[in-house]
Amino acid sequence: MGLRFTVLASGSTGNATIVQGNEKTVLVDAGLSMKKLEGLMSERGISGRDIHAMVVTHEHSDHIKGIGAFARKYELPIFANRATWGAMERHVGAIAPEKRVYIESGECIDFGCMQVHSYPISHDAAEPVGYSFEEDGEKLSLATDLGYVSEKVKQRIIDSDVLVLESNHDTEMLRMGRYPWNIKRRILSDVGHLSNVAAGEALIELMTDRTKRVYLAHLSLDHNQMDLAMLTVNSILENHGIFYKQDEFPLRHTYYDKPTPWDEVRRK
Repeated sequence: MGLRFTVLASGSTGNATIVQGNEKTVLVDAGLSMKKLEGLMSERGISGRDIHAMVVTHEHSDHIKGIGAFARKYELPIFANRATWGAMERHVGAIAPEKRVYIESGECIDFGCMQVHSYPISHDAAEPVGYSFEEDGEKLSLATDLGYVSEKVKQRIIDSDVLVLESNHDTEMLRMGRYPWNIKRRILSDVGHLSNVAAGEALIELMTDRTKRVYLAHLSLDHNQMDLAMLTVNSILENHGIFYKQDEFPLRHTYYDKPTPWDEVRRK
């Protein structure tokens, strides 16, 4: 079967992604309530009993809201670095010592035949990371909550068969929006979130002949629209000579309130 995945939800109201290999299934973040998580999973024909482990990117509530309850109900181990554990500990409740797994940022974890690589990212959290998954020569990378795409991040996620990349906001919509200036400044900073333009510019360097699909993720409900994100990113790619026929178009949607269809990474 190889790698396949579904983005259960993506955005400031909650984030969760399931990655499934030939032997193991991993839940990346659980930033929604138990009820919502289970409902979204049910839509994709999977339950908590099918999950083998949980990995955490960082401690913000839209990534950990349901982690403690979910882990306790299904007796799952939680993998996170020490700084993230320290920052999220009081929010996730009691977790059995044997279910707390401490990893180093940059470490590779083996889940059966699936290799999960963590990599440091720039965001206003204790020690945030992204994850890329490799199995049977296939590569899926998840890269959201990025203030900017550093050279180290590029090295980790370049040459992915499928990339889930943040395209959080339209800069002008954000500047003209209702948020206080201190929040706008945070979002626009190097420890904030990627704009549509920044996502498009990053893809110029990240997309290779191997890249099959790119999912735009973590869109702001207040300061972005998927059609606008798609148009902005595609225009930047075309301005740099990257064109696709309609049936080969690699950009895909994610949603804040419904899961993406299962996607087999090897599929062209």
